[in-house]
Amino acid sequence: MPPVLNTILIYAKNPPATAAFYSQFFGFETSGEMVEGLIELTAPASGASILIHQAAKSVKLGQAGVKLMFSVEDVEDFKTQSAQRGLVFGSTHQANGYAFANVKDPDGNSVGVSSRAYRLG
Repeated sequence: MPPVLNTILIYAKNPPATAAFYSQFFGFETSGEMVEGLIELTAPASGASILIHQAAKSVKLGQAGVKLMFSVEDVEDFKTQSAQRGLVFGSTHQANGYAFANVKDPDGNSVGVSSRAYRLG
């Protein structure tokens, strides 16, 4: 059986704030409790879980090497709902039958929403 990606670990300067970000804006469930140095977030339906880990002072955050991309059917609707809760995405971009938009989490990591998984054909 091939390996399955089921967990994403995010290093954060302020783990509770980062956990709250993904919980509030993307629906992840969490107790917010730090256990064994990690805050665990569970995907609301299916998908990978997230572990938030306290970043060492030497870790450089917010680099563009990794981007978390969340699938949504309607990018504009998601952006509108997010803005009402205080998260403002950048411009919506169109590509080969789908749309996407980007934002940064509290640690400067790239996060996006995309309708690519829902495109026709």
